Amino acid sequence: MAEITPFPVPTLETEWALLLAGVSVNFCPETVRRLCTLMQGHVDWPALVHLADYHGVASLLYQNLVRMGDSIPDQLLLPLRQQHENNVRKCLFLTRELIRVLDFLQPMNIEILPYKGVVLSQAVYGDVASRQSGDIDVLVRTSDLPRIKAAIRELGYTPHEIGFERIERAYVASGYEYTFDHPAAPNLLELQWAMQPSFYSIDFDMDAVFERAVTAGVAGRSMKTLSPEDLLLMLSVHAAKHVWGRLIWLCDIAQIATRQNLDWNWIESQAKALGIERILGVSFLLAKSLLQAAIPPSWRSRLLADDAVKSLADEIRDLMVRSTPYNVESVSYFGLMMRLRERRVDRLRFLRRLIFTPGPGEWEAIRLPPLLFPLYPLVRLGRLAARLWRV
Repeated sequence: MAEITPFPVPTLETEWALLLAGVSVNFCPETVRRLCTLMQGHVDWPALVHLADYHGVASLLYQNLVRMGDSIPDQLLLPLRQQHENNVRKCLFLTRELIRVLDFLQPMNIEILPYKGVVLSQAVYGDVASRQSGDIDVLVRTSDLPRIKAAIRELGYTPHEIGFERIERAYVASGYEYTFDHPAAPNLLELQWAMQPSFYSIDFDMDAVFERAVTAGVAGRSMKTLSPEDLLLMLSVHAAKHVWGRLIWLCDIAQIATRQNLDWNWIESQAKALGIERILGVSFLLAKSLLQAAIPPSWRSRLLADDAVKSLADEIRDLMVRSTPYNVESVSYFGLMMRLRERRVDRLRFLRRLIFTPGPGEWEAIRLPPLLFPLYPLVRLGRLAARLWRV
């Protein structure tokens, strides 16, 4: 069987090449030499700082470059330091708010699993501010949603209202999160009972996820969070949903995959059961191509066996290099989501749910009275048909 080789990386802009080297998983002397060589040429420093911020890796880049001492020009280091310091302040605020929410809900015997943001930063990088965080993401049980929504209003969090009770029930069945505003910032807290809307057809057993949760320490506070194996799977699915549009998502996946104590047998069996082996394969190949991450040995033969994995990874990598945002409401996006699934049954289930599962767009477009609520799948079908007609 042929050996997996790195992608032939196309000629990149100097700023992109500097960014990739600066956040490489393997930040070794050879990487430092490459950075020094790149910085000897013409570099648009403001563009590099902007690129790092766009991809959520400004703090990671700054922390790596600081290790290089005086060889980093001030026009790069000073704005990165400012961004990092701003991120530190924001992460401290988010940590405080997360602990406040946990402490408030604990007497009510409500279990939540914070798993991204500052918790992910602490678990994967060893510091709550090593990666950029914008909000607080927590997993909750569906049965606890009404109590949590009512309770955290007392902490100053205001939910984005969905609609009347029938719509609320339908949203919980087909959606995945409630978003809450806070006086300090909009969209500060997200309560999630699934990883993505149901039409994506990746149905994690959330009760089992809670059972596998592990204890982590964040700012001296013990809290439950996802097991590393669940985290790897869920972050890969999250990245795929957004077409791996930000480099930080690959950095997270690559860092978790380097852990020595991961149960790869379980990861492989779970990925197969969920039908996301191709999604993981694309994540691993992108991490290898862009961040010099090692592909887990047990996945090498799997990646060689699926020609679509390399084709998809090449396509997505080129989009990332150009920092091209993907229109997630386009026909091509939904086609890509289907191509990312290796099983025909999952592609058909995705298509069926996509066509016939109404959501906020349908509920806002036409306000049907409660008695006519069962007609919303037809509204969904009509809106999709109209979109295709415009194409």
